[in-house]
Parts: sequence; structure tokens; C-alpha cells
Amino acid sequence: MFCHQCEQAANGTGCNKVGVCGKQPNVAALQDNLLHGLQGLGFFASKARKLGATDSAFDTFLIEGLFATVTNVDFDAARLANIVVQCAELKNKAQRLYEDAFKETHGIKAPTFEKGAPNWIPAADLVTQGEKFGIADLHSDADVRSVVEILIYGLKGMASYADHARILGKTDPEVTAFIEQALAATCDPELGLMDFVNLSMECGKHNLTVMGLLNAGHVENYGHPVPTPVNTGTKAGKGILVSGHDLKMLEELLKQTEGKGINVYTHGEMLPAHGYPGLKKYAHLTGNFGGAWQDQAKELPQFPGAIIFNTNCIQKPADSYKDRLFTWGCTAWPEVTHIEGFDFSAVIAKALASPDVAEASGKEILVGFGHNAVLGVADKIIEAVKNGDIKHFFLIGGCDGAKSGRNYYTEFAEKVPQDSVILTLACGKYRFNKLDFGDIGGIPRLLDIGQCNDAYSAIQIAVALAGAFECGVNDLPLSMILSWYEQKAVVILLTLLHLGIKNIKLGPTLPAFITPNVLNFLVENFNIAPITTAEQDLKEILG
Repeated sequence: MFCHQCEQAANGTGCNKVGVCGKQPNVAALQDNLLHGLQGLGFFASKARKLGATDSAFDTFLIEGLFATVTNVDFDAARLANIVVQCAELKNKAQRLYEDAFKETHGIKAPTFEKGAPNWIPAADLVTQGEKFGIADLHSDADVRSVVEILIYGLKGMASYADHARILGKTDPEVTAFIEQALAATCDPELGLMDFVNLSMECGKHNLTVMGLLNAGHVENYGHPVPTPVNTGTKAGKGILVSGHDLKMLEELLKQTEGKGINVYTHGEMLPAHGYPGLKKYAHLTGNFGGAWQDQAKELPQFPGAIIFNTNCIQKPADSYKDRLFTWGCTAWPEVTHIEGFDFSAVIAKALASPDVAEASGKEILVGFGHNAVLGVADKIIEAVKNGDIKHFFLIGGCDGAKSGRNYYTEFAEKVPQDSVILTLACGKYRFNKLDFGDIGGIPRLLDIGQCNDAYSAIQIAVALAGAFECGVNDLPLSMILSWYEQKAVVILLTLLHLGIKNIKLGPTLPAFITPNVLNFLVENFNIAPITTAEQDLKEILG
């Protein structure tokens, strides 16, 4: 195996025995096989679409299939093998759809494709077959391969957000058409470096649409987030812990546990759920337990109730809680019960049969500062900037992780001047969201915007402030200090680059899949720079 799609790539180059995430070689091979199949499906679905022939089954499967290959999502080899088989069936269906449409349009038989992903047929041994499809297969030129990887990882990240949006009934045919087009492009040996650069920028554009759809789905179903204190302690009684990103799954669980004497706690990226009126109305949505995803190995054994992961960020479970663990959606772990659909009776039964959660005091932290809440006090913020009370804004956020160097983000937040406001999002905020930053004229100095997908809210805030001050976003006293871990962070970065946002500080290390020449391109065009030290970076930013 070889994989370097996440920030924790072994030795800064890649995992070639077992993934740092816990991914076994057979799982890696099945994911590589699935990606190859998805390229073939995208190839024929794109060609058929150009001839006016479409099938919504392709759209859904491409999104779910790409999501299954994101870091820390699906570790279940048997489940992945079934997905590969389904991919073959749909690829063949897409090929027939294309051939029929071609014959109807042109009056002749469609051309055949004898090489690469369009010709992919699953073998009896899917693992051995998958070992033949890897990163080196994407292109012979290292720089082109690097940008193809950026595009593919961007598609994976966008697919995760598109899946959440789809569950809430929000889709866009232009987005699915682009996913097909981009996957088809990765099969085209005639395309060069700038073709894939342009496709990567387009991926960022479409991801902005997807994040907007997801935001609309959240707001229409649960209302705009409002500033809300969340307790990090626990109440005595039965408990269920929900980790991940999917609000619809949480809502259905809250409905089914109402009146059953079960307290529901959030974990990781579910923390922002407490700010939504449509979710916080449930009195048994009790609080937030634990921190970011990488601490689950030491935190989850301390939670005696049922635990369910509804999206990525799952790690190898300990035996002490494996029998109380459930997965849902695209997330899976071998020998862990997977919940299909929205029937959570098995989770509820396990919670009721498990020992009680003990009473424990905790700290209150504020969430719910989405763009609607922040822009609701925009006049105060603008006045504070004009008066000199607020001199700078720092967006410090992104994915957290276990690798050393991430204490930088804590140190940076602590050293931010008192006349500056910190915006944060995603699980990187757990590095400092329990610290007391105070306020500026009643405006909290730490504003938690939400999940990683709520980068959409951060963008809306920046655009609104730029409009108020009649300048570009890059002219605002705003600096972005981002941490990345997996492919959702890649696509958010592509969205920021699509918007022309420059001077981003990225860390804790730069992606292993970016070659020196591609890095130079990003530096020259967007002034992206790796983080150094909190002191040095603050000095450079503030002059």
C-alpha cells in the first residue's frame, strides 16, 4: 500500500505498511480499487450526460463512493468489497447508457476504450487487483500527478459535504456533472498541468455551492445558529454520545430518545449542533463530552453509554467500548454494528442496558456564531474597527490531529493581541476553545462559527465586512491560520483559492502530495506559506 492523502503521512512521505489512521493494506487496496472504478463510472456518466442521458443513481453512488475513501471513514473490508461490486454494476450501466445515447445521436456504434479506468472490470480477488491501482498510476509526470491528486482529494472532500446536503434534500445537477467531468478528466492522458490546475480551482467553486446547499439545509430544518453556552460536564443517568457531522442523524436520534430518560451528548464536530434552535429545543441534548477526534482512544472508554459515529473521524475502538459502539452513514468499522436508515432502536437499547453516566462538573463554552449571528451585530463590529477597538481578525481553525506541532495553534491564539478577534471553526478549535479570551465592547473575542463546512459562514462574514469597508477580502485586517488533516480541508482550501484569498498560513506540515514546483505555484499566485512559530508569524502579520 501507499497512501499520503492526510497530514499524518508516515515520515512526511506516506504510509506503506499500515496507515497511521489504522487503515490496513487490504482496506487501502479496496479503496484504490473503488477509486479506479469511480473514475470509470465518472468517465461514462460524463459522456452520457453530454449526450443528454443521465441517471440519478450515478450521482448518489459517486458521492457516497468518494466519501467512503476519505480518511477515517470506512475501515470495513467486507463492506468496501460490496461497494466495489456495486460500482462495477453502475459503471457497466453508465457505459450502456452512453453507448445507447451515442448510437441514437450519431447513428453509429460508440467507440470502445481499451485502457485504464473506462475498461475496468472487477477481478475475483479485489484486493490483489486494487494493489495494481495506486498514486503512481495517476500520471507519469510528478507535478501533473500532484495536481491530479489535489483534484481527487478535493472531490473526496466535496463529496462528504454533498452527502450531508443530499441527506437534507439539497442537490445541484451542476455539482454532480462536475464530479463526473473531473473524474473523467483523470482518465485523459492528453490533459496537462494547467488543465488540472483549472479543474482544481473549479472544484473549489463547486464546493462553495455545496457548502451553501448544506448551510441552507441546516437553516431550513433547524434555524440559524444562535450564541449558546454548552456545558462540557455530564449528568447522572443513561447516555448516548454522538460523534461526527450529520445533524439529520442527530435530530432523528433526539426524536426517538425523547421521554426515555436518556441524555444525548455531542462529541468532536457535533459540538456546533447545540447552537441550532431546532436541535437545542430538545431538553435531553445535554452537553458536549470530550474534545477532538484524535483523543477518542483515551476519552471514549470513560463514557459508559452507547456511542455512535455518523461520519468520518472514527479510530480503532478499544475492546472496552467496542460492544457499545455503532456506525451510521458512510462510516464503518469491522465487527461494529452499522445502523442502516434512521431506526436507532438498537442504540437506544444498548444505552438503556449500559451503566449510568456519572455526574461530573464541566466548563461552559460558547457556540453558535454563524454568519447570521455575527452579521446581526455587524454594525457594532464595524464601529469597533473604525474606533480602533478591534484592530485585527484572525481565523484560526481547521482539522485537529495527533501529530506533534499542533500546540502552535494554542500558542498562537493565546498570543493574539487583546484588540483582536478570533474566528474559529472545525475541531481545531478544541486546542483553545476552553480558554477565556474576554470580549471587546461586549463582542466575544472568540467566535465559534461551527463545523468545518461552516467555512461557508466565515466566507460570508469576510465578504460582508469587505463590502462594509468597500475593499477586497484580501485588504481586510483578516489573517487565516489554518490547520489541515484530511480531504475536506483540501477542498476548503481550494474554495478559498477559487475566491482569490491570499496570504494563508497552513500547517502543521504541508501536504506530502504537493511537489516543490506545485508549491512554488501556490506561493507565487496566492502567497500560501507554512506556519513557523506563533511569535514569528504574528510579527510578520502585524508588522
